[in-house]
Amino acid sequence: AASEMPAFIKLQSPRTLSFVTDDESDQPAIEVQQFKVEDKDRLQAVFELICTLGGRSTILFCNQRSIVQQVSTVLKEKGLPNVFYHGSMEQRDRDTALNRFRNGTVNLLVTTDLASRGLDIPHIRYIIHYQIPETQEVFIHRNGRTARMDASGGAIVVLGPDEYLPAYMDQQMPEVKARPDADLPPKTKWVTLYVAAGKKDKVNKVDIVGFLSKVGKLKKDDIGLIEVKDYSAFVAVSRHKATDALHRISDERLKNKKVKIEIAE
Repeated sequence: AASEMPAFIKLQSPRTLSFVTDDESDQPAIEVQQFKVEDKDRLQAVFELICTLGGRSTILFCNQRSIVQQVSTVLKEKGLPNVFYHGSMEQRDRDTALNRFRNGTVNLLVTTDLASRGLDIPHIRYIIHYQIPETQEVFIHRNGRTARMDASGGAIVVLGPDEYLPAYMDQQMPEVKARPDADLPPKTKWVTLYVAAGKKDKVNKVDIVGFLSKVGKLKKDDIGLIEVKDYSAFVAVSRHKATDALHRISDERLKNKKVKIEIAE
């Protein structure tokens, strides 16, 4: 209940404003579905599911680091570009993975619950629970990565033949199907350049844009998201212009310094 205003304030015709709404239609919608698979075909089935979803921005959650790396490797071998992210990675590898996902170089992030909180990754369309979350809290935090800022999103729970939906999930949730003949999603527009200089080297976004425009001959539309760290930077550039731009800048100096710039893998 709202607190009463003290009489000595002598307000004339006060009104109460509320910015809280009970209307769920104002909230972004998260559709949660189940995806039933055979154990021996689990990864193949999820590969077909991701192809069916059409390459939209997706985070695939696993419960163990070893499963993260196994899933990431197999999906890459099947021709599905992705990055993985977990707690025992070197910081540069973490930064590279997240930047390539955030800037649209790849549209699939395979990760542990390390990525379920705190990471600023907008515009996630799908969450795939490759393994059932261990608690309801984890389930909620994972799903919270999608349907943000008025965008809609979907969560998909992968369910093997001997697995059951936990009690905290809707037991009547709809089932999603994969198309075995779905094509691989097309390659994204971007690749990521790693720049071995950053804020501590007095390098900023304006410097990088100027360098890539003047020396690399890239147009404004050929340069995407730029993130500058203390000693490095990551730049999204048009896939079909990247090789030519790298060739042009290979012997040139950024802010009077020879700086290593390469495609981030």
